[in-house]
Amino acid sequence: MKAALKSELVQISFTLNGEPVQAEVEPRTLLVHHLRDDQRLVGTHIGCDTSQCGACAVLMNGQPVKSCAVLAVQADGASIVTIEGVASPDGLHPVQEALQRHHGLQCGFCTPGMVVCALAMLESGEPLTDQSIRHNLAGNICRCTGYQGIVEAIAEVAGSGQGAE
Repeated sequence: MKAALKSELVQISFTLNGEPVQAEVEPRTLLVHHLRDDQRLVGTHIGCDTSQCGACAVLMNGQPVKSCAVLAVQADGASIVTIEGVASPDGLHPVQEALQRHHGLQCGFCTPGMVVCALAMLESGEPLTDQSIRHNLAGNICRCTGYQGIVEAIAEVAGSGQGAE
């Protein structure tokens, strides 16, 4: 009988929603599983497990990444923002409020990924049009809304100057 292979743990440290984190992970652990299982931040959703739907999107050094396609060890030294790090103690982020106003969410499963991708768009400083917003959201699938409310919400926040705070 062969002995089970034991994977060595790797020490990683990163900033998670503004707080320093140190952890030991198996080298094969996906970031989405580390966030949900080890850090207990379940707002990052597991949708397709093939990096197609965008429900698991988080910001890594300010850029949206699909955390089901990133190893946790790749986050070493990075700054990670999940949906839990978006709102302030005083209330929702303007993107979240705009999504409510424009009915840009229904079941809410895609919403965390949509919000963090919207934040990256707003932070980029690029002028946002309906077409560019749709292009930037192409990696996020929503099966409920038809996208129009999502696009309107992001365009509203872009026009108001209330982007990433």
